[in-house]
Amino acid sequence: MRILVGVGHPKHVHICKNIVHNLENDGHEVKIVARSKDITLYLLDIYGFKYEIVGKNYKGLAKKAYGMLMSDLNALRVAKKFKPDILAWGGPYLAHVSKLIGKPHIGFTDTEHAGLTNWLSNPFSDVIVTPACYKGKINPKKHVTYNGYEELTYLHPNYFKPDPAVLDDLGLNKEDKFIILRFVAWQASHDVGQYGMSPAMRMEYVSKLENYGKVFIVAEEKPKKEFDKYKPRILPEKFLSLLYYAQLYIGEGGSTATEAAILGTPSIHISSTAKYCGNFEDLHKNYRLIYTFSDDRQALEKAIEILEDPDSKRKWRQRREKMLKEKIDVTAFMTDFIENFPESFYELREKRGRE
Repeated sequence: MRILVGVGHPKHVHICKNIVHNLENDGHEVKIVARSKDITLYLLDIYGFKYEIVGKNYKGLAKKAYGMLMSDLNALRVAKKFKPDILAWGGPYLAHVSKLIGKPHIGFTDTEHAGLTNWLSNPFSDVIVTPACYKGKINPKKHVTYNGYEELTYLHPNYFKPDPAVLDDLGLNKEDKFIILRFVAWQASHDVGQYGMSPAMRMEYVSKLENYGKVFIVAEEKPKKEFDKYKPRILPEKFLSLLYYAQLYIGEGGSTATEAAILGTPSIHISSTAKYCGNFEDLHKNYRLIYTFSDDRQALEKAIEILEDPDSKRKWRQRREKMLKEKIDVTAFMTDFIENFPESFYELREKRGRE
């Protein structure tokens, strides 16, 4: 089978890498098309993938609309040459292309508040696959779910082993306490009208958190000069290992907050959209692995409470073990779903009908 896979965000590379390897090992031919955003192309190169660039990320809704049109046209050109049997991921542009070439598209999402992207994608996808905790509304005739999180495709222990060398890179050891603080740019299409930490609070966060360990700041955009010294000088592919060893993660990045929680690192997410996300609700309600706040001062108070508990890291590791026992191997599920589509879709719908 020939499978066209689209990636447009660094997280998508992580999600797809093990699945693509599985598909290729099973004898399928996979072609990757990519949009240039942040370190997406860097990660594809680091992991040894061949790909074709079909677009890039733009700032502002008007430019984003132009970017999507160009991505559609470029992906269509690639698809006509590659002649895929099935298309997967790729947001709106591969969903659109699937209809133009008459081949099925499988959409994967976990972001309820990505309203514009979902609106542009879902009507053109043949099936939309989400975590079971997803709270958004999707046409039930197209919707199937799995018991897990997208981040488990690359953070499940079957696939992820933390690299302690990242601590050496920063002059740290396993006993050293450090906190990761994240700022986002709030320029994605699903960020319109949303907010997180106030700029005035950012320096206060740093000064308060430094009482409990070294602070590292990761930011989508180049940080202000006063924050530059807090940037961790590591290779991007080592960040998840750093997150594993952290005493606490706190910040505006939703994916990073989920990653921290799944890794067993105390996690606090600051965002006005947090209450709409099923991932956060499931990780908090059922496992107490994450806390979410729209109020940045309340979030800081919770961070200090966690940091003052010398047993917090052990508690999170135990909660993580419980979560892992109850969730599936999402990589294996997604590989099987794509390989056996559409029979896999019908089987899941039939199973849901019996429940």
